[in-house]
Amino acid sequence: MKTRDDRRFLPVTAEEMRMRGWDRPDFVYVTGDAYVDHPSFGLAIISRVLEDAGYRVCMLPQPDWHDKSAFMRFGEPKLGFLVTAGVVDSMVNHYTAAKKHRNTDVYSPGGKAGMRPDRCTVVYCNRIREAYGSIPIGIGGVEASLRRFAHYDYWDDRVRNSILVDSGADVLMFGMGEKTILRVAEWMKEGRHFSECDIPGTCVMTKDAPEDAVVIESAEEVMRDKKAYARAFLVQYNEQDPVRGKRIAQKHGARYLLQNKPAMPLVTEELDKVYALPYARTWHPMYDEAGGIPGFQEVEFSIASERGCFGACNFCALTFHQGRIVTSRSKASIVAEAKKLIARPGFKGYIHDVGGPTANFRHPACDKQLKSGTCPQRQCLFPTPCKNVNADHSEYVDILKALRALPGVKKVFVRSGIRFDYMLLDKKNLLMSELVQYHISGQLKVAPEHAAKNALKYMGKPDVSVFDEFRRRFDAANKKYGKDQYLVPYFMSSHPGCTLKDAVELAEYMKRTHLHPEQVQDFYPTPGTLSTTMFYTELDPRDMSPVYVAKSPHDKEMQRALMQYDRPQNRALVVEALRRAGRTDLIGRGPDCLIPSFSGGSREEKHGDSRNGGVRGRDDRRGNGYAENRGRDDRRGNNYADNRGRDDRRGNDRAENRGRDERRGNDRAENRGRDERRGNGYAENRGRDERRGNGYAENRGRDERCGNGYADERGRNERGNGRGRDERRGNERSDNRGRGKPGTGGKRR
Repeated sequence: MKTRDDRRFLPVTAEEMRMRGWDRPDFVYVTGDAYVDHPSFGLAIISRVLEDAGYRVCMLPQPDWHDKSAFMRFGEPKLGFLVTAGVVDSMVNHYTAAKKHRNTDVYSPGGKAGMRPDRCTVVYCNRIREAYGSIPIGIGGVEASLRRFAHYDYWDDRVRNSILVDSGADVLMFGMGEKTILRVAEWMKEGRHFSECDIPGTCVMTKDAPEDAVVIESAEEVMRDKKAYARAFLVQYNEQDPVRGKRIAQKHGARYLLQNKPAMPLVTEELDKVYALPYARTWHPMYDEAGGIPGFQEVEFSIASERGCFGACNFCALTFHQGRIVTSRSKASIVAEAKKLIARPGFKGYIHDVGGPTANFRHPACDKQLKSGTCPQRQCLFPTPCKNVNADHSEYVDILKALRALPGVKKVFVRSGIRFDYMLLDKKNLLMSELVQYHISGQLKVAPEHAAKNALKYMGKPDVSVFDEFRRRFDAANKKYGKDQYLVPYFMSSHPGCTLKDAVELAEYMKRTHLHPEQVQDFYPTPGTLSTTMFYTELDPRDMSPVYVAKSPHDKEMQRALMQYDRPQNRALVVEALRRAGRTDLIGRGPDCLIPSFSGGSREEKHGDSRNGGVRGRDDRRGNGYAENRGRDDRRGNNYADNRGRDDRRGNDRAENRGRDERRGNDRAENRGRDERRGNGYAENRGRDERRGNGYAENRGRDERCGNGYADERGRNERGNGRGRDERRGNERSDNRGRGKPGTGGKRR
């Protein structure tokens, strides 16, 4: 590795360390991501917080994990190693919801995949132990946070131990980490044993469970009994509050995993200080030859304004990582960062985003949360908003006005997810007019997620009538201000509790409201969420009632196909789904029908099975391998409206073959093919990962822009459909495909 005396960055080689006059570092920070020194990345924030406190930190990004020598680059650190998998769980980073390898990694040089191992945190810790034995190791980031208890692992399809046990680390830091890391560093400096550690925001291993801890079912119990797993998760879920939460102990073998109380979120003054640290605000120059780090490009000209989320969607890991108490930066801090963006090379006048996990959350849901904590048995917005919710958007609107008034700023976009139900609660209605007039780049992302009441109940999302009202107001505002802008709604298939009947109801809603999503995605069971617990146990841990879960690839295919019922390649799956749901009334020529029937094809329409040919077989017997698709287009007065029809005329039978692959149980064969042709091999799951987060998500999940590595897949989504590149060029209507036919991409809120 080439040595550079670039003092903007922390040392990445032993030579750079010695150039600073250090004989060895206090900490070696090992990360599964490339080194980007920007506050959208948790590794940058934590390393700068330590530096600001006087500690010497060397960075070891993406080391070769096959040999311990890579972890000995700086020699033995004085205090210990810090390890993170990066801004996304390494398994989510590597695999789609169909458990297929992703082709790219946007947090690696040039987007190259394979730069980190599966189960990154565990592998890195094992190599450190080989190199230095009992040296102190602290783990953190999304992967560690969400796997801190015994947890269901979707990729192994089994319950795994706490990652603290599997990694052999001394201490696990969960949550945002700025306060926690400084106290852990002091603990290491004093040489204290971590079994006695009571620092908020940490997990440690102890011989006995403290008297004040809630003891939940052991790892061994939750591995063999799904009801025990559900009961244990509910305690974990309810106690994730820094004010009222209790310590939790879970036995692993002869010892106990002890989770101390979550750390209090940073107050505004503390957040402002963190974001004012001397970040280089770019990737390390060692990545220049590879073309840089793709994941950085989406956040380069964006501003993180807040943290936390009280939306508490059941599929989102934010509650387990950032928490439900929202905190935010001051107007002065945000404006100061905007001025730094304006001065950067490449700034073209466009601030791409001002937000966080949810753009329009700026303060706690109600005044009592900072004093008494969040309500343990009540969500702030679901099933209906709490009467105590403070929905004032005036501060956020004031910040947006200040930013767009800065010299050199042409446009300020809001591309973080908007929580539309919360926005409707603002009686002043300030944000709607502001967004429509000044802050939308042609499309606004929102996440109704589904239309069926039953499915929404399990998701923790409001009734679809709330989305309908938001849509009505959005359209009215666009008409008032002479704008031609669109909503991009996100919908999810196969969430726990979502039946085939619910999927049909969603398809009917889409037809009735003229929604045609470009991309759809299945539920992705990531660690640390209520929905993942339902997926594994097939129980709702809140009342232990049974929950239907679509787990087979074919059942998932049918739900997904119904969301794009009008695509010819989905016809056989849609016919089978409607037959199974007892809804063959939706096949025909009527105004409410989802797909037309073929003349003389009633038997196949009502009894065909997509797995053994279904309707396609009838067309094949007529000697026309693609007559089904072309005929449908002909009836619409458009000989070849579907591009695949044009491909067929060129002798390209990929469309039919892809349909055959899907009927043979090849999960996502069609969607993946389309995404790969767009240069994006992982588009199918991005929206889910971000929530979520992130997810994530997710889930974009780590909101990168919140500086902690929570799985913000937004950048990945927008690059997937071409918007990210156009947005960086300042194109207000960057995604032309979305006009009149909204697509997807981004975090769900």
